[in-house]
Amino acid sequence: MDTVYKNLKFRHELKFLINRHQYYIISQRLKNLIQHDQHADRDGEYHIRSLYFDDIDGSALSEKLGGFRNRCKYRIRIYNMGDQIIHFEKKIKQGDYIAKLKEPLTREMYDVILNGDYEALRQPDKPFMMELYREMKHNFLRPKVIVDYVREPYVCANGNVRITFDKELRTGLHATDIFDRSLRPVPAMDDQLIILEVKYDEYLPEVIRTALQMEGLRQQSASKYVICCKYLKLNSWEDQ
Repeated sequence: MDTVYKNLKFRHELKFLINRHQYYIISQRLKNLIQHDQHADRDGEYHIRSLYFDDIDGSALSEKLGGFRNRCKYRIRIYNMGDQIIHFEKKIKQGDYIAKLKEPLTREMYDVILNGDYEALRQPDKPFMMELYREMKHNFLRPKVIVDYVREPYVCANGNVRITFDKELRTGLHATDIFDRSLRPVPAMDDQLIILEVKYDEYLPEVIRTALQMEGLRQQSASKYVICCKYLKLNSWEDQ
């Protein structure tokens, strides 16, 4: 195994596509059981915007659509439209487990990367940065699509559980700058639908499993990246 992956913590990840009625019932139960993530605002939410990358072969998209059990995605992520926290991330999926690598970026680093200068990533003492540098130089990893949504997060220490409701999924038409204030993201799916994600380590406490009523939900491959890519492709065809 590559040294980059040696200390990675892999976790379970379950995804469900639910409607507003299901969301209301489940979220009300969770509010009586566990707490919101400490970074959430007074409404229990925060805003996420990510810029996803793919290589010259479109590997991230094609492997997801092809059902590959081992795959990865690269993205730059910000919160609440601020530039105090900018992360370049790699989400890794191996079978039924997921893990994440990430490195912080400064706003200056982000700007030069977006302008096509990848030398800022060439940091030999940081394996993940060097991986990104090689992907940019040799596999032509490039920005592909903006994914924008509101997240309502809950956490539980037992089992290291994290439950999130991702709402108002949007994308930017032909845009790749996540800090563009003139960007007006458009809905990528029905606003009545919400993506429920459940992440945990070794076990999911029974009380939480009962609150989620998981036996009544159908697990789905609800990839926000794929949903936004499909929306962009459909609208590109309509524009022709």
